[in-house]
Amino acid sequence: MNRTRRLVGALALTSALTLTAACGSPTDGSGGSDARNVKLRMTVWTSNQDQLKLFGSIADAYRAEHPEVSSITFESLPFEDYNTTLTTQIAGGNAPDLAWMGDLSRDLMASDALVGLTGKLKATPGWRYDDLEASATKEFSRDGTLYAYPFSTSPYALYVNTDLLAKADQKIDPKNLTWDRVAAAGAAVRADTGKAGFVIRDFDYKSWNMLATVWTGFGASAWSPDGKTCTFTSPQMQKAFTFLHDAVFKTQAMPGPGTTADFFAGDSAFTVAQVSRSSLLTGKFKYTLYPLPAGPAGKYSVIGQAGMGVLAAGKHKTQATDFLAYLTNPTNSEKLAQFFPPPRKSMLTGAKLAAGNKFLTATQLQEAVVDQLPNAVTLPNHTNPAEIAQKGKTSLDAMWKADADVPAVLKSVCSAIQPLLAK
Repeated sequence: MNRTRRLVGALALTSALTLTAACGSPTDGSGGSDARNVKLRMTVWTSNQDQLKLFGSIADAYRAEHPEVSSITFESLPFEDYNTTLTTQIAGGNAPDLAWMGDLSRDLMASDALVGLTGKLKATPGWRYDDLEASATKEFSRDGTLYAYPFSTSPYALYVNTDLLAKADQKIDPKNLTWDRVAAAGAAVRADTGKAGFVIRDFDYKSWNMLATVWTGFGASAWSPDGKTCTFTSPQMQKAFTFLHDAVFKTQAMPGPGTTADFFAGDSAFTVAQVSRSSLLTGKFKYTLYPLPAGPAGKYSVIGQAGMGVLAAGKHKTQATDFLAYLTNPTNSEKLAQFFPPPRKSMLTGAKLAAGNKFLTATQLQEAVVDQLPNAVTLPNHTNPAEIAQKGKTSLDAMWKADADVPAVLKSVCSAIQPLLAK
């Protein structure tokens, strides 16, 4: 007997994706193909050659101990198309064995599209399941079962180009770092050097959920805690978007639509990004790293998470789950930590993170990563992420005009996404 469930969102080509899984399929990777010459495939969104080389070396070590696995391929998909491509593969019967996931995780869990990992990880000698930080696993768990290992749990931080600040005669006090101060310094850099002020990396006037790295400091949120009610019309959100609108159109502290400014190429004074982006630093300018600036609601922290899980529709669930346990054991977690802050409590110190990071100091990593994790909130995540994101973007396009009516635009966002939240 087969069971079909609806996997909604994440597909621009279709309004729904149906996923078929065998009734009574294993929840902890105990079943799957016993075939020899197993070929595993994991989809990822990184194209960074150093990261792919590291994954490849760990895979080679695993294969040396498991001759039945003839190959492990890491398939790089463009980040902007990742969810669509992955769900298209699943719907088309070409699901990878393993996959990275971000905001698609809730849909995948709700649709029984992932293999439960808890039993396998707890049973693996030396894996140390109790070392996982509870706040890191929450986003990828359901009913006490972990469905994706949160291999990257990184707070967003503020990168600062101190050379550009010096050219504009600006100084930043890390003990009194606020968004108002960042905007003022950014406007001065823009006026004096022609370079950009502050950039919210990966926002690019498309991925509006990235603005949560700002609006959280104003006490705002995209929807209610239960995810059922849009809160874009709140006074806090209006203040946050008024701040952003002014930064774009009044002070030019933030580059406007159609303007590209890459902090890591030296094009802006500030950027909000995760620590994993530090590998893009080239040493061509002096820089530092701070926690996110305080907003009117005080200090805060936002994390972006990425998990890796085993697809229930994959051909080799047993071998894929075993490889995931190997890839994420304490030894390999230490190796991955040079790029991705791990969820393991024993490894979350500035000194340990700095041991594998060539660009940031132990103090910077302690203050911007480790100290921020306990009270951090995640980026907005909901079922139907692609449809919500698209409808929200379409409504917010009206915000990025000089004469925009901020409250009216935010009201239109709620009109657009509220029906999706209520599903």
